[in-house]
Amino acid sequence: MSDWQGRNITVAGLGVSGISAARALAGLGAAVTVVDGGDSDALRTRAAELAELGVAVRLGDAETLPEGTDLVVTSPGWKPSSPLFEAAAKAGVDVVGDVEIAWRLRGPDAAPWLAVTGTNGKTTTTRMLASILTAAGLRTAAIGNIGTPIIDVVLGDEPYDVLAVELSSYQLHWAPSLRAHSAVVLNLAPDHLDWHGSMQAYAADKGRIYEGNTVACVYNVADPATEALVREADVEEGCRAIGFTLGTPGPSQLGIVEGILVDRAFVENRQKQAQELAEVSDVNPPAPHNIANALAAAALARAFGVPPAAVRDGLRAFRPDAHRIEHVADVGGVAYIDDSKATNTHAAQASLAAYDPIVWIAGGLAKGATFDELVATSAERLRGVVLIGADRALVREALARHAPEVPVVDLERTDTGAMSAAVAEAASLARPGDTVLLAPACASMDMFTNYNERGEAFAEAVRALAAEQG
Repeated sequence: MSDWQGRNITVAGLGVSGISAARALAGLGAAVTVVDGGDSDALRTRAAELAELGVAVRLGDAETLPEGTDLVVTSPGWKPSSPLFEAAAKAGVDVVGDVEIAWRLRGPDAAPWLAVTGTNGKTTTTRMLASILTAAGLRTAAIGNIGTPIIDVVLGDEPYDVLAVELSSYQLHWAPSLRAHSAVVLNLAPDHLDWHGSMQAYAADKGRIYEGNTVACVYNVADPATEALVREADVEEGCRAIGFTLGTPGPSQLGIVEGILVDRAFVENRQKQAQELAEVSDVNPPAPHNIANALAAAALARAFGVPPAAVRDGLRAFRPDAHRIEHVADVGGVAYIDDSKATNTHAAQASLAAYDPIVWIAGGLAKGATFDELVATSAERLRGVVLIGADRALVREALARHAPEVPVVDLERTDTGAMSAAVAEAASLARPGDTVLLAPACASMDMFTNYNERGEAFAEAVRALAAEQG
């Protein structure tokens, strides 16, 4: 802790993680300056609160490196190409993130980290893991890219036995010293390429989560790119590669046998034995990609020595967050499912694979994505499609190429009533036994504040439809 006394530290960004870092470092005796390119009333209020702690705040200029800076601590979303970081590089000043600071601030008896990343499923898997650890009687918290700022947890008075830590590719990019007990990369698909610059750079940042692992590097058997990252990682001697699969597991894997989640990794004779952990029906909801999340969480928990019964009890106790394959209602024999969190094609493909037949509500901001593979692999499941949002034409063109027989309704509306119209159109296409699925495969900011607001609009429209039909 004394290493921070008198240091001149610049914190980039006046958001949640930036404020957390500024407070913590100022409390340790550092001279802290926060810079942010904005200059709103809300930012001025935050700046005034920090000023009371002796933190200097510079608004309206996020490009100039404050004089005397010897370390920059960045908020996760700032691109590596930001002018502030280029100035830091020229001055020979390191740039790190809040996760790196949290790692450096851990005490000698700090709780081990079980770390989770991947293009999709991070939050669900991390929360499942925390639920399993809690069921085992361990003091834990789900932190990192979710929940309480990670620095606040590390410096807090609450004692933990182990931490379930969700890490984004942004956070991993800025955390060179991180060394987890065990970690998983759930999957890899193109995402945030404008930030990372290439798929190779994106994958490399995800792969940082395996560096220095001491017990287990968990990978997805169905996604060979995740196993490749394990092979490339420099880990502690004795650290094992553990796979998870929706099929029958081989030795050193977790998988499914006749509706049972089983472990062939953390058993005495993994060549011939398998340990029953839970039933598929214990996973909520039991969609294929969510079962994969459960297996990944179970693998990390088992790597930490959690008994099988705690895996079962933790999965039974787990409840997913809103807007993640959430069943809203059944109306006229049709199920309405909210997966507004499916903001990219990889997530939407997993969601579409869980239902059949489907009336699909899709569209929004594509973020540079293409939709041919998504449509081609899901075409046979589609009863109809309702398109919304700014980039809906890209989805429509993919449907014309790969699912020309599927009826498509193209909604040009972008007002607040657009989702109600989309649900009404979907209801007219659906038949009893079908699923109307909001899995947009796109970001939401063209029409909504975020995916939560989009999901709420869908749920409200479904509830209004149910009320109309009595």
